[in-house]
Amino acid sequence: MAYRMNSLIVIVVILHLIHSRFEFTNVECTSLDKKFGEFEYCYLKSVNRTFKYWSGKFKLYQKPVKALEVNFALMKRLNGYKPFLYNITVNACKFLVNPKSSPVTKFFYDSILTFTNMNHSCPYNHDFILDKLPIDYVNHRFTKVLPFPEGNYLIEARWSTLGSPFAVVKLYGTLS
Repeated sequence: MAYRMNSLIVIVVILHLIHSRFEFTNVECTSLDKKFGEFEYCYLKSVNRTFKYWSGKFKLYQKPVKALEVNFALMKRLNGYKPFLYNITVNACKFLVNPKSSPVTKFFYDSILTFTNMNHSCPYNHDFILDKLPIDYVNHRFTKVLPFPEGNYLIEARWSTLGSPFAVVKLYGTLS
């Protein structure tokens, strides 16, 4: 009886230690319209083995931005990156007035909200900044809040204003 109890405790402890982990692997930021604006910086930084973050700044040359549209696509690597679950286009100005209008967009927006200056609706009279988004925060959202299956992922965001695309951000990650 004691042997079974000890075995059960060991199994419970092992299962508790097993968990998923999301890691950034790469980020690519591309300016499509250099007259509208361009990336001043966009990078991943590893401080040590356990702390990694993403920072970026898009410098606007044409202010104010009164209309902003974002296309989010979540892709999974299966013989190349293929669409996986979400591919949505959102009017960012309307979304920021009523974030509950799109739960999927709200999930991704909440993942960066406390690390960005894009926390109000249009017009935008300032540069777009994402400052030190830590992997631990993203890891929690992708493994605990809304668990995803293991694999290699690409989150692609295509930014446009008045139908004219101006930037593409590709964030690569691995969930293992």
